[in-house]
Amino acid sequence: MPFFGQVLGIEGTAWNLSAAIFDRDLISLVSRPYSPAQGGIHPREAAQHHAAVMKELIALILKEPAPITGIAFSQGPGLGPCLRTVATAARSLALALDVPLVGVNHCVAHVEIGCFATRCHDPVVLYSSGANTQVIGYLNGRYRIFGETLDIGIGNALDKFARSKDLPHPGGPIIEGLAKQGKYIDLPYTVKGMDLAFSGLVSAAKDSKAALPDVCNSLQETAFAMCVEVTERAMSLAGKDEVLLVGGVGANRRLQEMLRMMCEDRGAQFYVPEQKYLGDNGAMIAYTGKLMLESGSSLPVESSRIKPAFRSDDVEVTWKHGSFSPGSYLFPDDQILKRGAEAVVTFSDGRAEKRRVSKRYRELSLDKRLIAERTRAEARLIAAARKGGVRTPIISDITADTIVMEQVKGTQLTRNLSKETLYKAGLMIGKLHTAGIMHGDLTTGNIILREDDGECVLIDFGLSLVNSELEQRGVDVHVLFQTLKSTAPEHADVLKAAFIAGYGETFADAKDVITREHAIEMRGRYL
Repeated sequence: MPFFGQVLGIEGTAWNLSAAIFDRDLISLVSRPYSPAQGGIHPREAAQHHAAVMKELIALILKEPAPITGIAFSQGPGLGPCLRTVATAARSLALALDVPLVGVNHCVAHVEIGCFATRCHDPVVLYSSGANTQVIGYLNGRYRIFGETLDIGIGNALDKFARSKDLPHPGGPIIEGLAKQGKYIDLPYTVKGMDLAFSGLVSAAKDSKAALPDVCNSLQETAFAMCVEVTERAMSLAGKDEVLLVGGVGANRRLQEMLRMMCEDRGAQFYVPEQKYLGDNGAMIAYTGKLMLESGSSLPVESSRIKPAFRSDDVEVTWKHGSFSPGSYLFPDDQILKRGAEAVVTFSDGRAEKRRVSKRYRELSLDKRLIAERTRAEARLIAAARKGGVRTPIISDITADTIVMEQVKGTQLTRNLSKETLYKAGLMIGKLHTAGIMHGDLTTGNIILREDDGECVLIDFGLSLVNSELEQRGVDVHVLFQTLKSTAPEHADVLKAAFIAGYGETFADAKDVITREHAIEMRGRYL
């Protein structure tokens, strides 16, 4: 990759206006944050702030004569008024200096500066900021989203709660301080396969009559445990052994501690960049812009329109090469032990003993509750699904944390993705939804192609529930489609079509569910 020289980057997607110059390393970094008088961020006020201080910011960053060879700006996702202000400044500078312009995806920039600062190689990334919560990994020329929030970002969730208690903005650091004085109380825990949701948790926290430190402690413990669980699931699916934490919420010491514990228990490496690279900053835009320019990606001024809903998986990653091989939840038949994201499975004499393991990163009472609830629910819903015509393992025994069942011999759907196998999977999930059951973790790793007849067998009902709501069925299918996009991006559309064909044969309301799944996919989750 050729050396491109000094690139100036401007970040201003939301509250923080920041600029930096990057050469082979960070040359300078200047920030001028917007702070609302009360409440949360007001997009128009934030944009007015950015416009008012932009000249001062650029003057500070360019006070030393430097041969700037490119201008990078945050093109999205973010608040429209703020993005427009930054884009206008970047275009003006590029024209005035007669240098190339490049539009940078804000989310990807967080990942790239994190990799630069920590020297990690191929991580699963937990990107946790105000408006974004995503679990991301690189595959075949793009950053794939393994899982994400179905409603609001974790930082916004914390801020919403803080505002309800008249705590100053930003609420996260205040909540972190109060949480150290509190004790845990039960609050809703919402993980749906590879995705998660915070709205119910925030509403319950707002309505709680417990002491404020106790609610802060519980809100933090619950929300962070959800993020770490989905991160661990992505590691298990992708076969990666590095975790990178980025985004403003990544500064929270408790979140760092929980991720570090999870990685230690899995024999993985945990990375978090220094504070100046965690929150929104110009350095991440300058560095990522430099990578893009050096790989031949630039943007004509006339094509530099902002993208308020710019997804990280929309970016063609021209500066990175290689991919990963998806991992597996089950070892080959000659191995007797497999640890997945949630449980240890032991195989012996044609039986599989699935024991849920305690998670050190989770608060003890929450951990015990989840293990017991998921074990009981899994056994009950396996039986119900089987009664509805879905092929499942046959259960022979159950305890508080363990289910003993038949060993299903075969290969994961992950390892045999075709139109035929996805059609069969669609037939099966149609029967499951007809029975009023949502799987809750509908990934290709949880569908086994039985070796004797090639039929699909559904496993791992730990997040399943009885629910006939259209939204929940849409989320179930969405989880599967997200997995297909992450593990087989070049064939995802063909595989989805095959699944839909089978699904429609066994479920009467299939069209409505697919329509809802598309709506879930298209929802803006950034603003």
